[in-house]
Amino acid sequence: MDDRDWFATEQALRAVLPTRDRDLARLRVLLVDRPPPTITVVGKYNHGKSRLLNELIGSPVFAVADRRETVTLADHDRAGLRWLDAPGLDADVEQHDDRQADTALWQLSDIRLFVHAAREGELDAAERALLDTLRSDAIDSGRQTTVVLTQIDQVADDDALTRIVQAVATQLDGMAYFPVSAARYRQGMDNRKPLLLARSGMAALQDALHRAVIDIPARRREEASRVIDAMGADVQQQAAALAQTRARLIAQQAAQRSAFDHDLNAVLIQAANDLRPLVDIDGPDLALQPDSFENQFRITPAKLERNRIQVAYSRVCIAINAVLTSHGVVGLPVAQRTQVASLNSVIVAVLGISVKFRADLRRLFCDTAGRQQLAAAFTGYFEQSDDHVALVGALTDHAAAQAAVMRAQACLAALARTSARMPVAPAADVPQVSG
Repeated sequence: MDDRDWFATEQALRAVLPTRDRDLARLRVLLVDRPPPTITVVGKYNHGKSRLLNELIGSPVFAVADRRETVTLADHDRAGLRWLDAPGLDADVEQHDDRQADTALWQLSDIRLFVHAAREGELDAAERALLDTLRSDAIDSGRQTTVVLTQIDQVADDDALTRIVQAVATQLDGMAYFPVSAARYRQGMDNRKPLLLARSGMAALQDALHRAVIDIPARRREEASRVIDAMGADVQQQAAALAQTRARLIAQQAAQRSAFDHDLNAVLIQAANDLRPLVDIDGPDLALQPDSFENQFRITPAKLERNRIQVAYSRVCIAINAVLTSHGVVGLPVAQRTQVASLNSVIVAVLGISVKFRADLRRLFCDTAGRQQLAAAFTGYFEQSDDHVALVGALTDHAAAQAAVMRAQACLAALARTSARMPVAPAADVPQVSG
């Protein structure tokens, strides 16, 4: 997998797994960068991390001083191994160094060496909390954490050292640990003194690291598979939840439309029944007879007929408007609104403001074609109502979310295939961890 493929994969996964940044960063290391086996030394500053690294590597590549020296993540590749010297965990009040140590621990390292100076006594609360997190991660990822008790030569005597080691071992609750003295080891190497080398404790640590390095290829493959499986489980859970939500929204939309169609059809049929006695009268439509100048102020049969028609028509409009309002069809879309507020209603938009006569009412409400046209017009405004548009929008959003989940699932499947091709056997020449 190259950088371009990874970028697209990361974008797809981050869209549905926004809290998996650390896992994605680690997967990039495992599947794209594929650095040599990486060992990170971490702990509080001035606990001998850099000196320990130099002796494990066999070369003074990391700065050593009595004052705070490691202020950034330092790395060194040697003999097929990558060594990282992380900043002291308590070195930067703005936590810049802590973030770099976090990068080394969670993104880059295959093996963690947690350094604690024996002369400091037991582990403090912050150290124990970090070790608890690392212990949990070892179960999840398979990455090994080893505790190194450094500077044992600075403890007053062997009895005091024994008490410290026993106390720390109790705190570690089964985690591997190695008491060492990098100073004794260097003196023993420089002066060829086997006793100092033996008392340094470095040989046991070097041997343990060598065995752990042999296991790194297999552990990397297992780790990548675990991370991908965990992400896959999260994505599948999202897919199931989205499917349930979409089914609920579709059912809600169908029920909403069915209820509207039912109520609108019922009110239109009722309007036809109510108007039929009025529009089916034999003889001329008196309402069409105009008023003369002489009877403009008199009550005439034509006026009475017009009043009957308009009252009946108004009642029908009120009944229809009640149905529309009950289904959220309460106004015109913004594009159709006028400056006259009284005209901004669906009833006016569909039926207009012209005076209706007997033939108009028959055509609009009593003829099947007329009712169908009215139903289609009112339905068009229903489909533009806020409630209906909100449901359509929710379905559109869920469709987009489902598409994102499907992309993530495809990417995870591709990552699974890539991880399955990772080597599980160590290289022919396994790097030695020794000075």
